This record gives sequence, C-alpha cells and structure tokens, in this order.
Amino acid sequence: GAPAERLGVAAADERLVKTSLLQKLMRRPELGAVGGTILVFAFFGVVADDTGMWSARGIVSFLEVSAQLGILAAAMSLLIIAGEFDLSVGSMIGAAGMVLAICASELGWPMWVSIIAAFAFALSVGCLNGLLVVKTGVPSFVVTLAGLFVLRGATIGTTRLITNRTQIPGLRDLAEGDWLVPIFSSDVFQFAFVWMAEQGWILTYRSGRPEVVGVPVEVLWWLGLTALATWILLRTGFGNWIFATGGAKEAARNLGVPVDRVKIILFMGTSGAAALFAVVQVLDTGSADTLRGLLKEFEAIIAVVVGGTLLAGGYGSAIGGMFGALIFGTVSLGIFFTGVDTDWFKAFVGIALLIAVLFNNYIRRRVTQVRQ
Repeated sequence: GAPAERLGVAAADERLVKTSLLQKLMRRPELGAVGGTILVFAFFGVVADDTGMWSARGIVSFLEVSAQLGILAAAMSLLIIAGEFDLSVGSMIGAAGMVLAICASELGWPMWVSIIAAFAFALSVGCLNGLLVVKTGVPSFVVTLAGLFVLRGATIGTTRLITNRTQIPGLRDLAEGDWLVPIFSSDVFQFAFVWMAEQGWILTYRSGRPEVVGVPVEVLWWLGLTALATWILLRTGFGNWIFATGGAKEAARNLGVPVDRVKIILFMGTSGAAALFAVVQVLDTGSADTLRGLLKEFEAIIAVVVGGTLLAGGYGSAIGGMFGALIFGTVSLGIFFTGVDTDWFKAFVGIALLIAVLFNNYIRRRVTQVRQ
C-alpha cells in the first residue's frame, strides 16, 4: 500500500506532469512577437513584392532601422523585467552624439577618445539615474522623465553656447583613418555580396560593383547584444536577480539579492545602449544634431512590450524585444516602399501596443493557471 501511495503522490507532482509543445510555447514571452513578425513579413511579401523592398538594398535598409532600435530594446528589456523604466534614452542619444561631436570638432580630440568620452558621459548619467531611483524612492518613470527634459534642454543650450548652432557637420573627415571607428561604422561580409553580385543574385552598377556592399555593423551589435542579454537572463545568477527584482522586490531583498545594485547597473546599461546608438548614427551620417533620438524611448519600450515583456516586471525576454524591433523596422520601411502615408505608421504603433498588452495579459493568466 505504501509504495502505491508514494507513487500516487509522485504522479501528482507537477514536475512529473508532461507538458505539451503548445503549452511550452505559450509560456514563452516572445511567442506573440514571433507570430507578429511572420504576419508582417507575409503581408509585405504580398503587397510590396514588386517595390524593391525585398531586394538586397531593401532588406539591408529595414535591418539597419531594426538594428538601431533593437540595440535600445536589448538593454530596455532587462530594465523593464526588473520593474523599471528609462524615458531618458531618446534624449541621451542626442546628448551623447553631441558630446562626441564637440570633443572631436571643437576640442580637437582624436575620434577614438571622443567616442570613449560619449560612453563615459552616458554611463555616468545612467548611474545617476539609478542612484536617484534607489536612494529617493521616486518612481523611475518620474526620474527619467525629468532626465528626458534636462538632457534635451542641456544639450541644446550647451551646443548653442559652444558652437552657436544645433548641428555639427563634417565629422566624417575627422573619423577618417581612426582605428576605433570601423567597430561602430562599417559594412561587414562584403565578400559575400561581391560573390552574390558575380552570381547575378543582386543588382550591380555598370562597373560590376554590387549595389549593396555589405551588412551594416550595427546589425551585428544588435544580434550580439540580444544574445548577451538572453544569456544573462537565462544562464547567470545576475539574470535570476533581474527577474526576482521585478517580480517581488522585497522578497528578493530579504533573500540577499542586491536589488539597488542590480537597478543601477541596468540603468547604466540603457544609457550605454543609447550612447552606442548615438555613436553609430553620428559616424554613419558624419554629423550630430541635438534633436536626434526624439521619441526613441517610447519606440524602445513599445518594442519590448510587443516582444512579450510585462510592464509590471518580472516576466519577459530580450529575444522578444529583438522581434519587436524587427517588426517596427519592417513596417516603417514597408510603408515607405508601398507609398502609404507615413502617418499611418503611428497608428500601427498604437494598435500594436494595445494588442501586445492584451495578448501578454492573456498569456500571463494562462501561465498562472497552469502553474496552479
């Protein structure tokens, strides 16, 4: 009798209950974003088939747009999973870009030193944001909203004071030959595009040079940062701390999780990602502008939410943020290629956010029911 009873108890143990593939998929935060990506690709595969969107140039274009937003989304995913927000990243893009430009053009510093200065500035501000949040208890929404205005206003005021204008051009010449620049502004896999041109798979100029010379390096940054964030979340103790901080902050603190330190590091991460965005953009365009990054903080948050991360914290994934960014990049370029009024993109953003939140709430209820 006793062995049978023990067997019955073991059989009832939820750890031994087989889980179907569908149930496993339903538990994945990025499920909705993956499905959304498939739908978006299928839609534009039909309506934009003959517009050039799916040519080598078109694909590289929407990947480039997706990559820049995806860099922000990778860092923002970790912060939101930890239960916090950073609304200052858009303004940080403009500020870090101007730090780089002023150091290089006005102070005469080498470009590599100017790049390091931009990152140092961003990490310092991120650390300050984190300290204000954990030491004052003021919600991060309020602290970083203030940072949004302070950074933007200070960037415009300081740049006008130093240069008497709000834009700094001519940075491409200053970047020429600098050893650090190719890490942030270059095209990779050029040999593959030359080979594809020789096979006649992609368009070429009359000289035989391929229309697209390579993949922008920011795409590698995007994929690399997403992989790093995913590894941190799923394979490290720090990732467990992030989930615990967002899921049950006080319980995590009682268990010895350094909640304050986790939050400060993650705020530095979002500011650092904004600086990376800024450096890439400044070096690619050869200029800096105080208004760069306008509203990017909201696009990054929406990409993360579309990717399955809960605004309440404690649940989500960086991979979902990657697919959220890919959806945005594909739709924004798809609308351009199909000739639709770009104002409709904003309508799409709002609808996508609402659907994502509703879907995420549904999945959370299903997961909760399964665990109970």
